[in-house]
This record gives sequence, C-alpha cells and structure tokens, in this order.
Amino acid sequence: MPPAAPADLEWGAFTDDPPWIVDPTRLDWHHGLAALRSATAARTRALARPRALPPAAAACRVAGVLGPALAAWYLTDRRRSRERSRRGLSRRLRIAFERLGPTYIKLGQILSAGEGVFPEELVGEFRLCRDQVPAESFETVRTTVEADLERPLEAVFSSFDEVPIAAASIAQVHAARLVSGEEVVVKVQRPQIDRQVRRDLAVMAWLAPLLVGRIPVAALANPPALIELFSETIGEELDFRLEAENMLEVARVLARTAPAGTKRELVVPRPHPSLVTRRVLVMERLHGYAWGDAETMRAAGIDSAQVLMAALIAFLEGLVLFGVFHGDLHAGNLLVCPDGRVALLDFGITGRLDERGRRGLLRLVMSTATNDVRSQVAAMCELGALPVDVDVDRVIADLRLDQPVVDPTTMDAEQLTREIREMTKSLLAYGARMPKALMLFVKDMLFIDNSMATMAPDVDVLEQTVAILTHLQSRHGDRIAQDLGVAPAALGSVELAGIRSSLGLSEDVQRLTHRELQARRRLVRKRLQLRRTSERRDDR
Repeated sequence: MPPAAPADLEWGAFTDDPPWIVDPTRLDWHHGLAALRSATAARTRALARPRALPPAAAACRVAGVLGPALAAWYLTDRRRSRERSRRGLSRRLRIAFERLGPTYIKLGQILSAGEGVFPEELVGEFRLCRDQVPAESFETVRTTVEADLERPLEAVFSSFDEVPIAAASIAQVHAARLVSGEEVVVKVQRPQIDRQVRRDLAVMAWLAPLLVGRIPVAALANPPALIELFSETIGEELDFRLEAENMLEVARVLARTAPAGTKRELVVPRPHPSLVTRRVLVMERLHGYAWGDAETMRAAGIDSAQVLMAALIAFLEGLVLFGVFHGDLHAGNLLVCPDGRVALLDFGITGRLDERGRRGLLRLVMSTATNDVRSQVAAMCELGALPVDVDVDRVIADLRLDQPVVDPTTMDAEQLTREIREMTKSLLAYGARMPKALMLFVKDMLFIDNSMATMAPDVDVLEQTVAILTHLQSRHGDRIAQDLGVAPAALGSVELAGIRSSLGLSEDVQRLTHRELQARRRLVRKRLQLRRTSERRDDR
C-alpha cells in the first residue's frame, strides 16, 4: 500500500517530501494578517501622496545626488539628439540611484523589468543596476534573527551559513539547518530598511510631480503614477508575515487549478509554522536546476519546452480564475526541480486583481482568442488601464483597431516611428495608465517570452498559443462563461486571426517559431535605430 500523501497537498501546491506539514489553522504568525495587510496598504498609499514638504534631511541628500545628475544632463545631453538625450539621462539616473541606496535600487530593478512598459533607454540602462547589494555583516544578521525569534541563534539552528546565498535591496538570504535537522532558507531583513523606505518614498512622492513634462523619460513614465505603483509594491515586502501568507495563498490557488490527483506544475516552498516574524522568514529549502539552464535540464532528461509551457498554463489559470499570481518572475525567483516541476521563490511582490480587474483580464485573454476587438478595449477599461467612461468605439476608431493589421516588418523606419508616436499620443490623450497588477502581469509575460529564447526557441508560438487558450476553454469553460456573464456556447472557438493580430502578423503566416519572432523584432528595432541615426544627423 503506497504511503499517504502529505496532508497539506490536499489544499496547497507543495513538494511531495515535506520537512513539515503546513496547517493554516495552526500557524503562530498567521493571526490578524488581513488587518495587517489593509493597514500596510493604507500606510503606503499615504506615503505616495504628493506633499508640500518632504523630510528635510532625506530631501537634501537626494537633491545632492540627483541635482548634479540632472544638471549635467541639462547642460550636455539635452542639447543633443532625442536618443542621446534619453540615453544620457537614463545613465545618469541609474548611477544616481545606485548612490542613493536600497529603495532607489529596488525602483531601478522594477524599471529594468518593464520592457514595453517604460522607455527603451531607461529599461536598458537600469538593467545594469546592481542586483547584488553589499551584504550586511553576520553579526548584524545574528542580532536581527535573535531579536525577532527571541532566542539565541544556536537554539534554533544547528548550522547557519555566514555568507548569504543572495543579498538584495530589502533583505538577504542564508542557508541553514534547524536543530531538528531540516534544511531551510532564512530570509533576513536589513536593519532600519523600513524607516529608510518610508523616508525615501516621502521624498519620491514630493519630487515626482515636479518632474512631469520636464524631462523626456519622466514624461512618458508618468512619475506620480510610477511612485504610487512602487509604494504599493514595496509596502508588503517590508513585513515577512505578509510574504509567508502570500506563499500560502499562491499555493492554494495553484492547487485549485490543477485537477484532483494530478501533478502540480508549479510548487511553492513551505514557510515554517512558527519561525516567521516581521523581519525573519524561515522556509523549506528546495534544490534544482537554474531557470534557463536548458542544456543541463535536457541532459537530465527534462524537456525544457514542456516545463515552460506547463508552468505558463498554471500561471495563467491562477491569474484569470482567482486573480492571484507571483508578481516578480525572473531567473533568480524560479527553480526547476529534478522532477520537472517549477518552484516559485520570493513572494515579496504578489499580484492581486480585485474582482472587476480579474474579470477584465479574463475578458482580455478570451477576447484575444476570438479576435473581438471591442471586448478587448472594454476589458482594458475594467482593468483600469483606460477610464471607465471612455468611448470604446472612438478608441477603436482613433487607434485604427478595426483596420486590417499591418505587419511592422513591412514598414520602413519613418512609418514605424510615426505609428508608435501616434499611438502613444492617442493613448495618453485618453488617460491610459498602467495599474499595478497589470504592470506586474505584463512584466511577468515579458519574462516568460524572453525565457522562450533558451527554453523553447523552436516552439511554434501560434500553435502553442492556440493550445493554451483552447485548454482554458475546455477545462474551465463553464466557469469562464459564468464569470463573463455569457452562455458557454457564446465563448466561441479560438481564432488564429486574433493571435496573429496581437503579434502584428499578416493572414498568410501559418507558423512562427520564437526564434523567427525574435528575428522579426530585431528587424523592427534595427529600422527604428536607423531612423534615430537619421534624426541625429538632422540635428547636427
């Protein structure tokens, strides 16, 4: 008779060999978290509101770093071509952010993941932003752990690596072993980071409105909205009890989307039942292959393309059906287990859609499948990306969404530039914005798209997209129809036309690998670069 499955697998997507069993009704740190989350959100919203005066000392420090950087840009780069101006400003901002410390580095890292959301020059420069912040000393770590756990380090851990596995802007992570023998990972918050973040956010909120329309990068990125979004994102990262709760919530959602008795394609490490505080988080340690190391996976008999697609389906199911998802997908936060399942790590940033937003994203996904342009624009309103009272038909007409798709690779540099500028101008005129949850979703999807280059370069993107959307309809059709307020038959079949349209493909394209898709993108970028080079010559 096979051994019984761990009890927590009945409700959560965890590993099959647990170091302990998680019972949500018996967690020492689990009480009052709903109120804590609401209070944290209210506090961070208040910090992001523009104010008449910032904290004096912090403002002076920021002015002393950002002021010279902006002045140097104004006196030199700004007088040159548009591209050199943006590139120079982005470089100076990145250097200034690194000097200003953890909060600004964290903001820079979020900007660096916003390809397609933030200006290209800004994204490219902030990718150079240090992702490894100098680690705190072991004595500082010991002090924090012992203060929060209220006992000596040796009373909890039989071993504790003094050198961290990773050191980021908010916290650092150490490998350790409990006195009871379990291998764990210990996440320890940097001392005083909560106070520093609150002080920095107050300065950012004061400064952001002053930058609107004054520098080219800020004009596109909408500084006040960006700081509001950033404050919402970083607020929950400062209390590890909320992160542990995020882990349980995502694990619960992933379990609910998988059919009973089947393997969960995404798994979550178990937080410890008692060793979680505001500044310390002890969790199960998982082992596996680095994300993107497709060669090693294939040598071990793991199909990297299948791993990627299975993980994508599980991610989308949790998102559109329950509105909860890991909000910070990148290579350091993913691990491929020896059995081919993907482990999600670091839940400091977790995306949540309210019911209206979740239905909006669900409508967007399903209307793309059926090439229903009107429903796509209406979905953007539900998501908060467009004002709720916007004239949908006028948006469609102004953006020419009802016209046949023009393949961007058939356009010359001048046409591409004109199209991009006109669409950007129209969207801004309608009050388009990027809500937090939507930005996190776009950021995650861009990461998954980039992962295909190494994990599944020869997969037919069109075929896989049809397969994924068809899977959602076949497995969850009744639930989707109910959420959208339509009869199941009204969902319609998945149409290749809508998928082609979203990728800018003409009707004659029947197959497209990710490798070919990348080649198309490189061609478009090359033509835009030629246009910018021409503009630079004209400026001389």
